[in-house]
Amino acid sequence: MTFARHDPIDDLDTLPRMPAWVTSSRVETLEAVAFLSGAALNHLHLVLGHEDVPQALLRDRLALRAAEACVAFSGRPERAAELRDVVHLLRPDDLPGPAGETYLAWGRATEQPVSIKALGRPLPAFEPGQIVAWLAAGKGAPVTRAAMVLESVLREAPRADEAALILADAALAQALGWDHLVPLLAPGLKRSDLRKHGADLRLACHRALIASVIEAARQAADLARRAAHLKAVAPKLRAKGAGDAVEMFLTRDAVAPSALPLPDRAARRLCDRLVELGAVRELTGRDTFRLYGV
Repeated sequence: MTFARHDPIDDLDTLPRMPAWVTSSRVETLEAVAFLSGAALNHLHLVLGHEDVPQALLRDRLALRAAEACVAFSGRPERAAELRDVVHLLRPDDLPGPAGETYLAWGRATEQPVSIKALGRPLPAFEPGQIVAWLAAGKGAPVTRAAMVLESVLREAPRADEAALILADAALAQALGWDHLVPLLAPGLKRSDLRKHGADLRLACHRALIASVIEAARQAADLARRAAHLKAVAPKLRAKGAGDAVEMFLTRDAVAPSALPLPDRAARRLCDRLVELGAVRELTGRDTFRLYGV
């Protein structure tokens, strides 16, 4: 892989900033909230188009937030740390359990460009024709379209919260012209919002997107800085396979040393070296079974 010779951190001031009036406005009507969510989504569109933002890594981190929200909707206790453990420390013959399946589903939903075939991976319980029909239920402006898909799925499959939210985010991505699904709705919605209909649901979706986009934009800026630093220190790494390992850190929310393309001891040394250089963080706080991420 090729790394820039200048310090890319110096370029990050070019990332667009969220207008203050989007984050500070307090409005109640559907029209006013829709205006703010449109402004927020337009801002995120600009951020996602910036070359310094590690797109796959951002989507993977947002997938974790969406999975955490869906797990909470189901009444389960697992949160981000437990979800990371369940998925990234999973042994070949182990089953991930309901919470782990939710996290895996969101990860699969963001990996490939949006298509009916790609959506079949995180939603294996549903036929492609059903997915097509649900996506076709969305009409109008992007957020309205997403809300209509969400309502349509939950009307026919009341317990399919996860599928409904994945398809709603897929409809939003398609309406906005994004290649990949970006998990936004689930982290901003409340469990009670999923039982709303019509204008009430649209209002809830607009509000959810304002909150989620603000957080996604913050994450994008933070990850851009961290990714730039990781790329800057990469030439200092001498281990064979270090370049491939760096690429994994630039695309995944969390990485276990055993997943790196190096022998176990070399992988652990590389992770320790990256922590020492301030390029990655140890995410668990444990002495064993550690996970690392940008």
